[in-house]
Amino acid sequence: MTEIPVNTSPFTCGSAPGALPGLGHIWPLLHLPTAFLAELPAYGDLVEIRLGRTRAYVPCHPELLRQVLAGDRTFDKGGSYYDRARAMAGNGVATCPHQDHRRQRRLLQPAFNRARLEKYAEVMEQEITALAASWSPGQVIDAYPALYALSLRTVTRTLFGTHVDEEAVEGIRRSFETAFSGFFRQMFMPPALRRAPLPANLRHRRALRHLRGTVERIVASRPRDGADRGDLLSVMLASRDEDGGPGLSDAEIHDQVVTVLAAGTETVAATLTWAFLLLSRNPAEQEKLRAECAAVLGGRPARWADVERLPRAGRVVDETVRLYPPGWLFTRVATAETELAGRSLPPGATVVISPVPVHRHPGVHANAQEFDPDRWLAARAAALPRGAFVGFGSGARKCVGDAYGMTECVLALATLVSRWDVRAEPGADLRPVPLAAFYRPRRLALRLTRRTGPG
Repeated sequence: MTEIPVNTSPFTCGSAPGALPGLGHIWPLLHLPTAFLAELPAYGDLVEIRLGRTRAYVPCHPELLRQVLAGDRTFDKGGSYYDRARAMAGNGVATCPHQDHRRQRRLLQPAFNRARLEKYAEVMEQEITALAASWSPGQVIDAYPALYALSLRTVTRTLFGTHVDEEAVEGIRRSFETAFSGFFRQMFMPPALRRAPLPANLRHRRALRHLRGTVERIVASRPRDGADRGDLLSVMLASRDEDGGPGLSDAEIHDQVVTVLAAGTETVAATLTWAFLLLSRNPAEQEKLRAECAAVLGGRPARWADVERLPRAGRVVDETVRLYPPGWLFTRVATAETELAGRSLPPGATVVISPVPVHRHPGVHANAQEFDPDRWLAARAAALPRGAFVGFGSGARKCVGDAYGMTECVLALATLVSRWDVRAEPGADLRPVPLAAFYRPRRLALRLTRRTGPG
């Protein structure tokens, strides 16, 4: 008699209900992403979903999520998400497979060291101060476009220096908006339909051509004299491999530039938009943040040296990222037969990486649906299991620019909340719009009231 192997894994496996023929779970992923992903832990620690006809596995337990993120050789960047990401953004540090990653990250890492972050923070302070000064009492702003413009101006200056003209910046903005707004539609679209000359496909291709052409012109115009102009591009152009090999090629620089532009704009803007929504809904938390800013800043704009002196602002950002992670869904592919949660996965199996099931798991985070920045106080955070928070990724593929994004978000929150009280207007449409690496509210209008006094 053949013995049936017993699964001795402490983890449970299950399947999400409601898959539609041919579509699987694409509809809820595109229209109700947070709600759908947050429900998955109810079906197991490792949950099978369908991306079209493809079986995919979602780790819903912090330890399983940690294993996948740490095992970047076994679970390499690939699958439908990265197929489209590479077609659009190239083979940059955020999208490249394991075999290319170590070299690319080593060459790019110096662009994000502490000394350079301090210089970038000067640009951030200038742009944030200008935005705060441009607002008027009683004004109602469309939050995401305003914060997107802030992050785009900032990343353009820190990436290229000050020589990029406004027309080029506006062209980059339009190209990203058109190309990345259709990312998931392109990701799930059958290849034959993707190649068809449909109006949306033609707009998508034109936007990508314009983006690539703009970046190529900017990079080509930079003198190759080895001078350090204090920006990210200087580091890329001067890069040399530690083993004496060549630095980044022109094609690789192009891909890194597009990657930095994408990661440094949409993710920062989306995080700040969600943060202002959460602070608007929780006025007591907004007042606590304002009190910290008054004590530290005394009415002046926040600067690089203030970041470590604004711990509550940092906790607000962390809690926002927990509830609305910028990297909300990625795919990885098993490079060999492996086991996850006691389940055997064949080579080529798709694993969906999403922080949402763990970040909103009631068994991991107390009152998981509530906005509670103080859950990131040192003593409370230390009690969480490994893998409980992966808002910026984890392991070797953790976001190379996480400190850049965190710095900009803290500086922006501190300066803007010090000067303005924000309240969401009625009629907000908070259904998440899923884009390439983040999602944002469809529409969030904020009414501004000027603060008086030092805070």
